[in-house]
Amino acid sequence: MIVFFYDKTFEGLLTAVFDAYSRKVFPDKLLGEEDIPPLFMQESYTVITQEDRSARVWAALEKKMSKLACNMLSYAWLSEEEGSDELLFRYIRKTIDSKISIETNFADDDVLKLHQLAKRVAHEAQYLRQFVRFQKAADDIFFSPVSPRYNALPIAIEHFKDRFADQKWVIYDIKRRYGYYYDLHTMVEMTLDSDEHLLGGKLDENLMAEDEKMFQELWKGYFKSMTIKERINLKLQRQHMPKRFWKYLTEKQ
Repeated sequence: MIVFFYDKTFEGLLTAVFDAYSRKVFPDKLLGEEDIPPLFMQESYTVITQEDRSARVWAALEKKMSKLACNMLSYAWLSEEEGSDELLFRYIRKTIDSKISIETNFADDDVLKLHQLAKRVAHEAQYLRQFVRFQKAADDIFFSPVSPRYNALPIAIEHFKDRFADQKWVIYDIKRRYGYYYDLHTMVEMTLDSDEHLLGGKLDENLMAEDEKMFQELWKGYFKSMTIKERINLKLQRQHMPKRFWKYLTEKQ
């Protein structure tokens, strides 16, 4: 078994592709630098991530693939699912080796799996666009904690920059401990020293703006008054509004 160790970044994965073709040796398994080597490993190689090599691989893929397919690669990487890096490696290798496009060759198991994985991540990004709820903090910054199943926040974040360009806001992924801050001009990635007070899905009341609690109660009242009890269908509601988002929705608290 041939094993490549790399730093578990997308650039590292692309560098691994470059090195595999340069060495004419292709891995049977990809592992992180700190992972334990498998028992039957015959040969190993440690990939040193290099921006120029990863850029060359990506440029080559952009020439052979449509923009949609390139996005699929990024989406599949953001899934963070176990084995997704090996799936991406096989897909990229097949793309490079093939004289024709493999994008719609769904008879190939890797093509089908990558397409399905990217689609699930895209759906998660759409859920973020739909179900993010902001809470106004005492410093007039609107704050929203989220914890999506996949790392879909980078895909959805431009929507909020365009939609809420007139206010300062933070959207923070509690599960992955990072987020984005927008200050009316620029958007930057950020982390919090401590996010324990966000695990319940809402800001502590002492951190809220004075009128935030009132607006939340008004919204709950409106939601309750518009509900027709005889038409409540929880099964359909969970289908269109996954339950994992409920704790972040003011109307469901």
